[in-house]
Amino acid sequence: MLAGIEAPEAGCGQVKIGDTVSLGLVSQSRANLDPEKTVFEEVGEGEETLRFGAQVVPVRQYIASFALKGPAQGKKVGVLSGGERNRVHLAKVLKGGHNLLLLDEPTNDLDVHTLRALEEALLSFAGTAVVISHDRWFLDRICTHTLAFEEVAEGAEGAEDATSRVEFYPGSFSEYREFLAREARNNKGGGGDAASAPGGNSTTGGKGKGKKNKKKSKAR
Repeated sequence: MLAGIEAPEAGCGQVKIGDTVSLGLVSQSRANLDPEKTVFEEVGEGEETLRFGAQVVPVRQYIASFALKGPAQGKKVGVLSGGERNRVHLAKVLKGGHNLLLLDEPTNDLDVHTLRALEEALLSFAGTAVVISHDRWFLDRICTHTLAFEEVAEGAEGAEDATSRVEFYPGSFSEYREFLAREARNNKGGGGDAASAPGGNSTTGGKGKGKKNKKKSKAR
């Protein structure tokens, strides 16, 4: 919904994006890649250089930072491996100068060097990144906040009205799990039902300076 791919159901509200927001989406489908273009053509989009603020970088040099060097830049996107396609997709989105990034499983098929480069890029990113990932180590490296989609235990407060809830925690994924463990111990020690403590299901990290689940807590 944030990316405009789906709309809220009728009567369920609306999504408003601020006028100054520039949104970049890294999806698992990589559907915006043209299989008939070369890596250089796909990322460069007709340009020989890219501008990042006051810095001008040759397109080939920029692509090489994603471990796509020399002959690899002349390959057609359609013949690339999953990891190579992911790197092309990341290179294409991250060059856009966006201030909001939505990253859906960005570490899939990445080699360790590209993974480290992605981590460093997100850590230095001045905007907000919302990240969904099953890589807990990646989330711990980049996230400042966590959004967790939790099941509501049977018999817990509010369970009669909902089967799930969203938990916002100002910390990394591991810190959030430690918080859950403390809550469960406290509930048990106080005679409460430990099962009523939130248990983990799906988590989103985000990195964002004081922004709710941005950047690294988007698991970001």
